Amino acid sequence: MTIKVELGTPLLARNEQAAQEIRTLCQANNIYLLNIMSSPGAGKTTLLEASLKWFKLQLRVAVIEGDIATTRDADRISAQGIPAVQLNTNGACHLDARMIYQALDSLDLANLDLIIVENVGNLVCPAEFDLGEDLRVVVLSTTEGNDKILKYPLMFQEAGMLVLNKMDLLPYTDFSVQELEHDVKGLNHGLEIFYVSASKDRGVEDWTRRIVERVVLRERH
Repeated sequence: MTIKVELGTPLLARNEQAAQEIRTLCQANNIYLLNIMSSPGAGKTTLLEASLKWFKLQLRVAVIEGDIATTRDADRISAQGIPAVQLNTNGACHLDARMIYQALDSLDLANLDLIIVENVGNLVCPAEFDLGEDLRVVVLSTTEGNDKILKYPLMFQEAGMLVLNKMDLLPYTDFSVQELEHDVKGLNHGLEIFYVSASKDRGVEDWTRRIVERVVLRERH
């Protein structure tokens, strides 16, 4: 007789329970939770820095930063006057719901509309862990090439938005926007795509406006 053991099942089950607790907590406080993921170097933190100046005009926002080590990203966010919590995984390649739940204790939930989680830079593990988020956003850069969508399909299947960053560098790469759109359509037809150059503050307002619309819609319901 062959016995199949699913080693990841208990871990994911515990994570799902914590994720549901996060959803309950955020709903009780009318908070929209955003989970931003990408590979290292795609520009998540730069995108956040550029976006926060738009978000904070209309929303009360905080950020949870996930990194293997250092507080550099959280320091960059705090420099804008935004509450930021740093989570160091000490080698783990992703955040999990338990970490996020603990981080929420450090935030004044009654005075927030939007919490943004910047996950650890990785296109594999973060896609498998529900953080109790309302929306998953994946950031891809033109300098990474066109192979990422088909090589890491779960990340793009589970996302609700795709931000293609570093559009200013497009002329210096062999990246094909048409190929990107074709691959996205085959994996996740409903995935919204935004084209930005975060370091140049181009296209950032469009995607932040869409997030604000979602937050406001959530508040009305």
